[in-house]
Amino acid sequence: MDRRKLYLQLLFLTSLFATLGSLYFSEIRQYVPCEFCWYQRILMYPIVIISLIGLVRNDFGAKYYIRVFSILGVIMAGYHYALQKVSFLGNGMAACEGVSCTVQYINWLGFITIPLLSLTAFSIILILTFLIKKD
Repeated sequence: MDRRKLYLQLLFLTSLFATLGSLYFSEIRQYVPCEFCWYQRILMYPIVIISLIGLVRNDFGAKYYIRVFSILGVIMAGYHYALQKVSFLGNGMAACEGVSCTVQYINWLGFITIPLLSLTAFSIILILTFLIKKD
């Protein structure tokens, strides 16, 4: 199997898993997404579609579009995680519309929160876009 196809498949599975995870937290666990969570969803959901189209068409140029979404996602998720874990950032932030962006629905092992899960997914996707090389 072509390595590029394997990396694109892994990229698709990572984005699909992240999308289904976000839907699980909001639809099944009933966690109301904050404003930054919505922005991260806006960046993650298209990656599923773009990577699936790239897989079906064997279009490895899709990595450039995915890379843009994932870079923005890393920035957004990193900032969101910092808002939750760095006290002077979260305390001075104006309240988001609706749910506060500093709320931590999960806090596994004292540091794993939903924005960290998002940051991890975006980072994996970003790395995979760089592993997809030209022939």
